[in-house]
Amino acid sequence: MPRAPASSAQKVAGNTLVLDNGAYTIKAGFSSDNPSTDHCTIIPNCIAKSARDKRIYIGSQLDQCRDFGEMIFRRPVEKGYITNWEGQRAIWEHSFEGDNAVLKCDPHETNLLLTEAPNCPQTLRTNTDQIVFEEFEFAAYLRCLGPSLNAYNDIPTLFADPPPDVSPTPPVPVEALLLIESGYSHTTITPLIHGRPLHPSIRRLSIGGKLLTNHLKELISLRHYGLMDEPHLVNQIKEDVSFVSADFRVDLERAWKARPGGVDTSVVVDYVLPDYETEVRGKTRPHDPLLQARVKRLGAKGPREDVVPLGNERFAVPELLFNPGDIGLSEAGLPELVLQSLETVPEGLWGPLLANVVLVGGNVEIRGFVERLEKELRQITPSEYIVRVAKPADPIKYTWLGGARLASHHDTFKNTLVTKQEYDENGPTWLARKFAAGSPNTNAAS
Repeated sequence: MPRAPASSAQKVAGNTLVLDNGAYTIKAGFSSDNPSTDHCTIIPNCIAKSARDKRIYIGSQLDQCRDFGEMIFRRPVEKGYITNWEGQRAIWEHSFEGDNAVLKCDPHETNLLLTEAPNCPQTLRTNTDQIVFEEFEFAAYLRCLGPSLNAYNDIPTLFADPPPDVSPTPPVPVEALLLIESGYSHTTITPLIHGRPLHPSIRRLSIGGKLLTNHLKELISLRHYGLMDEPHLVNQIKEDVSFVSADFRVDLERAWKARPGGVDTSVVVDYVLPDYETEVRGKTRPHDPLLQARVKRLGAKGPREDVVPLGNERFAVPELLFNPGDIGLSEAGLPELVLQSLETVPEGLWGPLLANVVLVGGNVEIRGFVERLEKELRQITPSEYIVRVAKPADPIKYTWLGGARLASHHDTFKNTLVTKQEYDENGPTWLARKFAAGSPNTNAAS
């Protein structure tokens, strides 16, 4: 990778790229004095090959695709960690250095704030550090746990708490936060005190958006159409129709075909698959129980469309987050994992943590997720504690926003960074110790 020679005087740059490197998408953008989610760009974190036109799409090029049929995806992040740097490097180069880069920058003149998932193996961390400094040659760098950055957001506003008399400058992390992130690879629970993660209390559920999509693929392929080679389409179906049931048994009864009076059409819907000619995304419509009979009667004269009726699949798939045993996983559901995490912290922290439960990640967008989790947490936690659960307006970009708010105060943020010169002088082992806490150390000496 040829580059222009860097200046011999390594300093903290004035430009900072905040990079929340997720398994499904990259959330990236440059810090500013007054950051907002509008400054964040979502980039697909994949290299995809179309079976139709044989074209290869890298990162943001996927937005140009009009036919996702039988698309093959290669993702550099597995189980939440970057494991394929060949692929990740190609996506970064295309996104930040290419001629048509969506966030073009010169790494020599740019600081990098990069997130990582909790409990990342040290070997993978070292690989990341070496790529950042030895190949991309960023001017300065901070690697920290993604959940810790959420503590720099305006948490009181999520719960409609009164704002402080004077807003602190630079931003001060919230005192106590129970951060639940449910993304593509997994779901994690991270208690944070003053922005610092309590590592022994972090819990992980191996269910994320990928597993939910794969399970939905199996259900639809078994009952309706063979969609095992259509991950993109099934992921869209999941996003469009899924909901978390408030009462699983009741909804199961409402979706039962042999139910007196027929199925409840508020639960069962029809999903019209896209044809990738006039439509690139499917759509839902009210369930028509006579559709199949009418199609058989009309034959070739009928409308050209493929329709999938979806009933209990809509809520049985996201139910796995609360009851993994439904598919034979010997793991506790999300509410029980929260309780397991709390049991490892002093009881004096239970109140502040339960009063500030914040949900981020793509899965928390599923309708009913917040209400179901709050209801079950109230049932299993002591009654003397107030339980408050909230999700931000944009839970996908919220971690990025916390990082951008931290980076917006340059004088404080520069104390958290390690320059390339420091890395060259001290090496990767020293850097691993520097970032061992997993959270920004804003009190470090500059």
